[in-house]
Amino acid sequence: MIKVLFLVLPLLLFAREAAVSGVFYPLNKQQLQNDVHTYLGGATPSEKTHNKAFIVPHAGYKYSANVASKAYINLKKNYKNIFIIASSHHYTYSGASVYTKGDYKTPLGKVALNLELAKKLVRENALFSYKEKAHKKEHSIEVQLPFLQTLYQKGLKIVPILIGTKSTKEIHTIAKILQPYFQSDENLFIISSDFSHYPNYERANYLDKQTIDTILSKRPSAFVDLLIQNDNDKKADTLACGWSSVLMLMYMTQNPKYQYELLKYANSGDVLGSSKKRVVGYGAIKVYEKPFYLSKNEKRILKEIAKNTLYEAVLNAKVLSLDSRDFPAKLKTPYGAFVTLYKNEKLRGCIGTFEPKEPLYKVIQQMSISSAFHDTRFQPVSKEELSQIRIKLSVLTPRKKITSLDEIVISKHGVYLQKGSKNGTYLPHVATQMGWDAKTFVQSCAQNKAGLDKHEYKDAEVFIYESIEF
Repeated sequence: MIKVLFLVLPLLLFAREAAVSGVFYPLNKQQLQNDVHTYLGGATPSEKTHNKAFIVPHAGYKYSANVASKAYINLKKNYKNIFIIASSHHYTYSGASVYTKGDYKTPLGKVALNLELAKKLVRENALFSYKEKAHKKEHSIEVQLPFLQTLYQKGLKIVPILIGTKSTKEIHTIAKILQPYFQSDENLFIISSDFSHYPNYERANYLDKQTIDTILSKRPSAFVDLLIQNDNDKKADTLACGWSSVLMLMYMTQNPKYQYELLKYANSGDVLGSSKKRVVGYGAIKVYEKPFYLSKNEKRILKEIAKNTLYEAVLNAKVLSLDSRDFPAKLKTPYGAFVTLYKNEKLRGCIGTFEPKEPLYKVIQQMSISSAFHDTRFQPVSKEELSQIRIKLSVLTPRKKITSLDEIVISKHGVYLQKGSKNGTYLPHVATQMGWDAKTFVQSCAQNKAGLDKHEYKDAEVFIYESIEF
């Protein structure tokens, strides 16, 4: 019995106790539950989007919870992991500290860590470590938990990370390390930061607008310049106490598909009865993935390119000359695409590419020629056939690696498998036409497209993508 206690007690002792309950938020469980429900009940969700991250404040609930709830009310989806990234208020150290010693506690109960993932980050990356003293009194992660506990109750797993470095180079490296987790739809990132500290009410509004506008611009260098300018001019004690975490997020979201949206701004002077002489600013900002789409005009141009290219190649053995000066910017951006030819509703050729270096309009032109002349399953398209040929274009979003077949949405996602030198793909419509579930979809792709045994998909890298077909 003594041995059993000896084995169990260390696990209990390492649970991270609540450090700021009764100060930043209520100590009493029922009161805390009531308060969080009230805050969430007073918030209205923003327009539904594919949410990737939120910047939320971390002050006392009396001052900042009405702003934070404007972010949290948008959380409907269940996530495998919620990364909570904050900047250390009490200590400076190289890299970031990942909590790896047990669950977090609040008056609402325990919040489970993804301990395996937390330890993996520390084990595999020199910039990640575990610094117990950094987490012990830090409030910026803890105050987010009652909102998450109320929304998710069971099944919640967090990865708490405290950035301790002031080096932009190290912050950039941290962003690169976490980027694959950010890209996965299984995960959500919560960035914990307040804005300006202790200017008067009017100046806080002015300074925070500058800070927020710079964040929304997605320009990390401009954000750093603004911070340096403030340090030099002493306009406020800080423009953002979690600046390193915000900067890391900005580094991770340079892809044009990521968009920022301000959900709400306020400062402590907006709270009834509070002083307006020295205030703290709070903002809720959403980061979402903008869905890829093509306008009617963009589709029209691409269809004309495909058809005219095909006719020029078949009739005159020439590559159609294109003047791209007036083409929309999206058509000048590299995107993968497939061109499929049908004759009397039967396949007559299909060739495409996933990761082109050429702009989309050139990809469509090249794949139109390849489908007509270089699909080895068919003879080249002849002049006599042209009037019977129907062309279908499939423009592809970038591939995203998945770890579970549950991430595949039939009719929405195509699949791409790769194992060693073998690879293959199915476009999204294939599963719909065949009436397949996700597992059958992937198994068939492995066997019939990648040249693998159907069960080898388990050892292959599996990617999903979306396709706009017209």
